[in-house]
Amino acid sequence: MGRTAGKMIIGIRRCITRDMGLPAAVAFMALLALDAGALEKPGKKKADPDYWVEPMKKVHAAFKGEKKTFAHFGDSITDTRAFWTGLQWQRNNMSPEALKAYNLVRAHMAQKCWGDWKGPRFGNQSRQTATWAQQNVDGWLGDLKPECVLIMFGTNDLATSTPETYARQMTEIVQKCLNSGAVVILSTIPPRHERDEIVQKYVGAVRKLAADSKVPLIDFYQEVITRRPKDWDGALPQFAQYNGYDVPTLISRDGVHPSNPGKYNGDYSDEGLRSNGYTLRNYLVLMKYAEVIEKVLSK
Repeated sequence: MGRTAGKMIIGIRRCITRDMGLPAAVAFMALLALDAGALEKPGKKKADPDYWVEPMKKVHAAFKGEKKTFAHFGDSITDTRAFWTGLQWQRNNMSPEALKAYNLVRAHMAQKCWGDWKGPRFGNQSRQTATWAQQNVDGWLGDLKPECVLIMFGTNDLATSTPETYARQMTEIVQKCLNSGAVVILSTIPPRHERDEIVQKYVGAVRKLAADSKVPLIDFYQEVITRRPKDWDGALPQFAQYNGYDVPTLISRDGVHPSNPGKYNGDYSDEGLRSNGYTLRNYLVLMKYAEVIEKVLSK
């Protein structure tokens, strides 16, 4: 609450306590507390977590493709079978909420979308960028006719594009998906070793696009930073004894890709979710896709 509003309430409290007596003053102050938000600075509204639900219902109402399909458009972080495919076999230490989400996804999603939709024909390939997606998205949508699309590009764009070009291309990709009747889920990219300033610009572009297009967002970047604020980066000297993906933090030794240490493979406990980058990504996508199924696709 602002300083001016606080002074006003203190003054009112003194007056009503003196003039109204204690019982009436207590009742009046309770009512005042309920309306204290009216004295806050204007324009500060709490974000609606379901901002995307009604808009996506309208998009889905026009869908004429193959129901229960879930396409993933992205680069190597999506193309690998460490993402999504193994979730159907390994789900150790899942919370009741996550297990409920998995059962919902399992009952809804076409079996082929667990692992068959991998590779360039299906919109995911190593080293690719938003430019590649912009050039090929019409073909993917025409061939696959997906009901829902997860989109995550940007890691490779850092070296080949600008945040402005990236934002423009991603906007076009998202709009084409929506025009086809596909519900879109956007994801931010993970943090990268010694590139945080530029990464944040690409992350910001995706957050803005999700808000402007009214599509659901998975903030993978923020989840990594929140769970391991000081040591998410597997390229740090303290992880020098580990190799490749087998490092017990969220980003691999290359400082780019999510980690995948065997010790935490398929471990959805709190420790697993802060120690295996691909397990964390699987969890985040699972929870958001289940929410989309429940609130949009099953309606």
